Amino acid sequence: MWYQVGKSVFASLLIALLSVNISAADKKIAYLVSDLRIPFWDIMWRGVQFEAQQLGYDIQVYSAQNSAKTELQNIVAASRSGVDGIVLSPTNSSAAVTVLDFAAQASIPVVIADIGTQGGEYLSYIESNNFDGAYQLGQVLAKAMTATPSHQGSVGIIAIPQQRKNGQLRTDGFLKALAEADIKASDIRQQVDFSYQETYRFTEQLIVENEDMKALWLQGSDRYQAALDAIRDMGKAGQILLICFDAEPEFSDMIRQQTLVAAGMQQPFLMGSRAVDTLHQYWQGEPVDKTQQLDVLAVSKQNLEQLLPTIQRNVLGILSSEE
Repeated sequence: MWYQVGKSVFASLLIALLSVNISAADKKIAYLVSDLRIPFWDIMWRGVQFEAQQLGYDIQVYSAQNSAKTELQNIVAASRSGVDGIVLSPTNSSAAVTVLDFAAQASIPVVIADIGTQGGEYLSYIESNNFDGAYQLGQVLAKAMTATPSHQGSVGIIAIPQQRKNGQLRTDGFLKALAEADIKASDIRQQVDFSYQETYRFTEQLIVENEDMKALWLQGSDRYQAALDAIRDMGKAGQILLICFDAEPEFSDMIRQQTLVAAGMQQPFLMGSRAVDTLHQYWQGEPVDKTQQLDVLAVSKQNLEQLLPTIQRNVLGILSSEE
């Protein structure tokens, strides 16, 4: 009798466990991303992919190639493929509204990972603390500029599109730090195609039009070489400091060598994995925070070595052998 009861209980538990696994395996998640060719988004995709695999979800990615039109085509394709949830990194905050409206009509829950939206319904918004990260970065730059007389002057800015919520916050935080140090911004240029040629041209223009410019801030990271090349070609090597938002694998060495003063490093791998985990919590019936904010690491020569393990995993997506 006890054997039959034990066997029955065991069978019920086994069926329940199998049901959970089948349920997870049946769930499909789509990652709609603005442009997978940009390293930041590629690292976030790796975070999305890693967590989906850990939890047993099917995952597919749709890159918009920085085109709002393609982004709309992608949400239609994802919906038709029968996805159960979406992680969205939109091309911009205004275009995100249309994507969210379409997903709402299809009853697909959406977690926004970075950039943000001007409206629409979504499950959760995971963002970097762009304002505070840029503010801290501005403080690091201001300290470096005021410490050396030859670097005292204005700061040029090459920004990501300012219709993006994250772009607006970065600009506001950075300018606040400059204002507190009584440092002026020379001018601002907004990226459109994020190309090497565009960044080189903007850097060249800022140098020509602002004789007192002593530092340049890139609100992105992947075109840093274009800025350095333009500074060199204009005969300003060593005269104009460079500081970036986001990170590239070579930034650690560049910061050590002071080719780069500092970098405001977001944590895209962590953000991507957190987005998938949020969908998982929702499907498990657990409460989900409407807004989740992750720290931006203001990395300089002073704290680089201390932050290196976090940078390797959460910023660059380089996993340890145990993971």
